[in-house]
This record gives sequence, C-alpha cells and structure tokens, in this order.
Amino acid sequence: MEDRLARLETVQAMLLGIGHLSASCTDVTEFIGAVHRALGRIMYAENFYVTLAEREDDTVRFVYFVDSRDAGPGPDERVTLASPDESPTAWVMLNKQPLVVTGEEMRARENGGVWGTGSIAEHWMGCPLLDQQHEVVGAIVIQSYLPEYTYSEEDQALFALIANHVSNALQGLQSMDRLERAVQERTRALAREVAERRRAEQVQHALYQIADLSASAIETDVLAASLHAIIGELMMAKNFIIALTHPDTGEISIPYFADEKDDAPPQQRFPFGMGMVSYVLQTKQAQLHDAGSFARLHAAGKVKHPLGNTDIASWIGAPMLVNDKAYGVLVVQSYDPTIVYTKADLDLMAFISSHVAVAIARMQADRAIRKAKERLEQQNAALEQALHQLQEAQTELVRKEKLASLGQMVAGVAHEINTPLGICVTATSHLVQELKLTREELAAGEMTQDSLEAFFDIVDQSLRIMTTNTQRAAALVRSFKQVAVDQSSDDVRTFNFGTYLNEVLLSLQPKLKGRPLEVAVDCPKDLMLESFPGAVSQIVTNMVVNSLMHGFERDQPGHITLHAALDGDHVVFDYADDGVGMDAETLAKLFDPFFTTKRGSGGSGLGGHILYNLATNVLQGSLRVESSPGQGLRYHLRFPRKTSRPELKLA
Repeated sequence: MEDRLARLETVQAMLLGIGHLSASCTDVTEFIGAVHRALGRIMYAENFYVTLAEREDDTVRFVYFVDSRDAGPGPDERVTLASPDESPTAWVMLNKQPLVVTGEEMRARENGGVWGTGSIAEHWMGCPLLDQQHEVVGAIVIQSYLPEYTYSEEDQALFALIANHVSNALQGLQSMDRLERAVQERTRALAREVAERRRAEQVQHALYQIADLSASAIETDVLAASLHAIIGELMMAKNFIIALTHPDTGEISIPYFADEKDDAPPQQRFPFGMGMVSYVLQTKQAQLHDAGSFARLHAAGKVKHPLGNTDIASWIGAPMLVNDKAYGVLVVQSYDPTIVYTKADLDLMAFISSHVAVAIARMQADRAIRKAKERLEQQNAALEQALHQLQEAQTELVRKEKLASLGQMVAGVAHEINTPLGICVTATSHLVQELKLTREELAAGEMTQDSLEAFFDIVDQSLRIMTTNTQRAAALVRSFKQVAVDQSSDDVRTFNFGTYLNEVLLSLQPKLKGRPLEVAVDCPKDLMLESFPGAVSQIVTNMVVNSLMHGFERDQPGHITLHAALDGDHVVFDYADDGVGMDAETLAKLFDPFFTTKRGSGGSGLGGHILYNLATNVLQGSLRVESSPGQGLRYHLRFPRKTSRPELKLA
C-alpha cells in the first residue's frame, strides 16, 4: 500500500510537472524529453517515442525517439503515415484508441504480414494524443524488449492518463512550434529577397558600367574586353564571343573572341546563315543549348556549317536587339560538365544583351553625331541637312533618357511596394489560420472568454498591420501613377504645385532611401498652376538626381530645399543643396549636351541639358544657376503660372 501511495504521489508530481513544463517550455523535443525522464521514475521506459501528425500532407514526424535497439528518423523528417494494418502506431492514431500488444501477438501478426518496422517488442503500449476537438495530434508509445519488464493494467491506466495531459500540453507547444516555423520560413524568404536584391544590385552596377562604356570614346577591342569582364562578374564566362551584324554586306564579324580550346575564331567574317550565331539572329530569341540539342539542331538543318569546337557542355547565345533591329549576338559557352548554364542565366544574358544593344546603338548614334559635326566643318553646303540629323539624334537620346529615368522609378517603386504587400500577405495568412482555429473551437463549444479576447487581440493587431501597410503601398502607387503619367504626357492641366512637389519626391523615395539627406519643401498650400506637370516632374527629378549623383557622396549628410512663391502671374521656384558645389568652368558647361563629371558612374550628360530645355521652352521661363566649390548648388527658376503649349526646341 505504501508503495502504491508513493507511486501515486510520483504520478501526481509528474502531472503537475507536465503542466508547469507546458507553460515554461517552448521546445517540443525538450518538453517530451522531460516527460520521458519523469515517466521513467514510475515505470520501465527505456524505449519511448512520440509522433506528431502533419495534417496538411498526411505525414508524421517522430519528434522524440529513444530506443535501445533501433534508430529512428530525425525530428524534422516527415514520414508518410501508414495504414492501420501496416503499423501499430498508425493504428493508434487512425483509430484514436489506446493499444497494448504483447510479443506473442506481435509475432503472430508478423506471420500474416509486416506490422510496423524495427525490432519486435515483448510488450508494446501506445496511446493517441488528441486535441480538444478529439482530432488526433499524434501518438505516444512505450515498449519493452525484455520479458521481465511488462506493463500492468495499472501501468496502462497511468500511461493513458499521462498521454491525456501530454495531449493538452502539446496543443499549446504545437502552436508555438507552428509560429516558430512560420518565422523561420519568413526569415528564409527574407534571406532570398536579400540575395535577389544583392543580385539585382550587381546587375544594375553592370548596366551602369555598360552605359559608361557606351559613352566613352574607346577602341572597339578595349570596349569588347571590358564588356567581357563585366559579364564575367555575373556568370562564368571564360569562353566569350561578340558577333556583330553588317546588313550592308549581309555578313557577320567576330570582333572579340576568347576560348579555352580555340586560339582564334575559324573565320573572322562569314556570310549570314552559317553557325549558331546565324540561328540566334534568325529566331531573334536567346538560346540555351548543350551538345545534344546542338547536334539535333544541326541534324534538322536548322544550324548550317557549324563553326568552332562543338564539344560543348553548355552554350548561351543572346541577340542584341533594339526595336527588333539586330546588332549582333553575345555568346558564352562552357566545355566543363560541372559548369552548366540555367534558365536564370539565359534570362540574365538576354537582359544584358538588350542593354548592350542600346549601348551599341548609342555609340553608333554618338559616332554618327561626331561624323556629322565633322562634315559640318568640312561641308558648308550640307549645313542645314546635317544639323537636322543631329537634332533628330539628340531628340531620340533625350527620349531614351526620359524612358530610362521612368524605368528606374518603376523598379524603385516596385521594390518599395513589395515590402508592405509582403507584410500584408503574412498578416492575412496568420489571421485566416487563427479564424479557422477559433471557428473550430466555437463549433466544439470550447470557446472561453480568454480565448475570445486573445482572438480579438490578434484580429486587432493584424488589421492595424494591414491598414498601415496598405495605406503605405497605396500612397506609393498613387504618387507613382500620377508622376509616371505626367512624365509620359505633354498635356496641360491644373494642379496644386506644393502637393505635386511632394508627389514627385515620394516617387524619388527609392533613390533617397538610405541616404543621410534631409529634403524640405516650402510652398504655399493654395498655389495652383495651369501648366505642364510632366515638365515640372522631369525638372525636379533631374535636379534631385543631379544632387545625389554629383553633389553628395553616398554616405555624406546634407540638405536639399525646395522653395516656391507666387510673384504676380509668375512662379518663383528655388532649389538648393549644400553639397560639394562646382567651379566656374564646370558651371559654365552645366547645360551643355553630353557634358558630365560622372562619366564613369552612370552619368549620361543629358540631365542638365533636358532640364534647361524644359524650363525655358516648355514652361516658357528663365533659369539661373549659382555654385562655387564647397558651397552647394542653387537653381533659380521663374515661369508663368499659366503656360500655353510651345514647340520644344533643342539648344
């Protein structure tokens, strides 16, 4: 009697300990390990394991497994749940009933087919773990391989009682476990996002370098080698070819060739129709191939007269297209079977090729302009015609510059919107799950005041999170939509100047983000304009971008101020920064086309030129600029509050 009383006291202490552990412990494996140790004080428990059900895919996890003979799966490994006829553990979980099996019964069952895995126990006892809705959570199992250790009816009753308490405790712990796994998944998603952002920054840097190359007056071979180095930073490109088209002769030339197996291209110049390069130009699509697919193309007659070494492991060819006009093909290839290009590499190569094509087109346009200027000096008779060609080329470059600016704004705003929308998706998913659990609790009649208040707290917090982030995303979209429409439109409309300035600055937030700069706007709230908002947007954008690129270093703190006032029928707009400023010689060339002090950092030399033309021609105003070294830069713009439609002229 004394032994039974002592055992009951031990059981009572164990149950109290389970309750305490469920409130203080956050790790399921740690909690079950403590239960196992406590269980060993009241019965033989050398072999003990617990499974938890994963309802979404009908699998189980052996979150805790201790066995003197067999090794179990890892705690995070998911195992497909067997049928009751195949496993005693599955029988307990699917029938939601305890099961006790002796060694004889187990061996008799084995004669008719396999029942479970692992060694046969002399005594096996399992109980289901059920939640408050009588849905299975998992199973708890104890077994003995020794004939001298078996489980009495009292042991079975105590084990069932302990299983019930473990079930209650595990519900709370599983909620914590699900939350932790959700946090881990979100962390992994953020890590992927950071990696993608870092990759995007690398690509953007490469595009800046390509744009810089196109603006530099360097030799073709130096340009090609530099381009090879830029692409080599983004992917494995030991074997690299640049092929250019010559529509006037119907030929293809190879101005640059780097290959591990061939010292020189088989032909420096060959007619269109030969080799894989011609196939890429015919399809006007980037191609990803290996030796097998290349051989099939050749056998099908799609690739005629293959050139060079065909013993390739992987090959990418991307056409350089601008408005469906082919300038050539970029090729990277690998002879190493361990280096195989992917669809992501193909897309990246196609993206890079399109920008290289724009750079080549720009170089050709620049070259054409230079030749036109030379002809102007040599041929006075063709002055007007050459000037007209120059103006057309400049107009096209201005258009490309404006579209490039709009494209950068699109990318920046898209990235900014991604964060609040991602937070809303996470909050919505969490709220849907909590609503489901609350409905199940209400349907089972288990709803309590505490659980209802907890649900309300979750709803309140989730709604506040979603409201804040959707408002933030809506503000970004509204600002971007208005500014983007205005930049691509030449229409006159009535708008509030101060409100519009803030809209433009909001669209520039991706460029200002992370910079220690303070931007202040001082404008009367009732200042209304009847003018060209697209011109105003482009002017302010160019002013801010020029300050960011030329006035301040990346981590340099500073201030930018925008001040507007009404002077009769004219608007006086002053823009100032306290950056590095510029000397008198540089200031005199500020509005000249193609002049930039940041030729190696992405500067096109058209920003000031566009700004001046928009201010004087479109807005029909006057523009002055003041600056000195170390004293920042100040623009003084004066234009009519009501503006009629002018004809745009290029200075």
